[in-house]
Amino acid sequence: MSPRHFLSLMDLSPAEIRQVLDRATRMKRELSEGRPSDLLRHRTVVMVFEKSSTRTRVSFETGITHLGGSTIFLAPSDSQLGRGEPVADTARVLSRMASLIIMRTGEHERVAEMARHAAVPVINGLSDFNHPCQLLADLQTWQEHRGDFSGCRAAWIGDGNNVCHSWMNAARQLDFRLVVATPAGYEPDRDLVAACGSHVTLTHDPAEAASGADVVVTDTWASMGQEEEKNARLRDFEGFCVTPGIMAAANREALFMHCLPAYRGMEVTADVIDGPQSVVWDEAENRLHAQKALMEFLLTR
Repeated sequence: MSPRHFLSLMDLSPAEIRQVLDRATRMKRELSEGRPSDLLRHRTVVMVFEKSSTRTRVSFETGITHLGGSTIFLAPSDSQLGRGEPVADTARVLSRMASLIIMRTGEHERVAEMARHAAVPVINGLSDFNHPCQLLADLQTWQEHRGDFSGCRAAWIGDGNNVCHSWMNAARQLDFRLVVATPAGYEPDRDLVAACGSHVTLTHDPAEAASGADVVVTDTWASMGQEEEKNARLRDFEGFCVTPGIMAAANREALFMHCLPAYRGMEVTADVIDGPQSVVWDEAENRLHAQKALMEFLLTR
């Protein structure tokens, strides 16, 4: 039987996404009650990280420990991938030794190549096209605070980047509306926009996106690998900071989310990210619980 991979939210059905989210909430409760799982006992997970990380690495390593497993972390200098070994060969070798592979990389094709040749589940820990693990945590947080999100409205304000793409997939999978506000030239992938149909609309006006929203989401304006573009992006994104005024355009009970790291005074003001509507710390913690539920799902199919 071929393994199940998780390279984007589209790899799970809407019902399966909801199953993972519900299980994540139960695992969160079980952890607080001291009821651990030994799903990964005597099993090893290999983490191939070609990009740096705080939350993704710590949440996966901690979650694997909670599940009784062990991890091997491979940075570019730690494996033959860093010296040009084909991804396919690495996938074949790791599949003989590990139960699961997590890859965090730049070009999305690299994690897709890993999945094509792996005999064990592969999880996308981030690529330049999407960041589906982040969305599981975001959706879990939204569900915990506000219940079902079907028919709701979300606003994305900022760059049409990998996290934005995953929010777009979430909208079409889980039947809510997403309004994406970007500066001209920073719109999300046009093919993905077309695939999302009426679930996603684009604008260049942050206030329009936030109007009536149940959740307002942003991200750093210069992602990893875009540091040289920072000054240009600061100019281009002027007016796209999530301020109290932007939040006032949203519903009164609207949540604020950010996948972190955050740069106060740039994409969001301090009084928003540190204010009462912000759930960014719950969001960060839920990376742990959502990913534990995801690993359990993939390993028990």
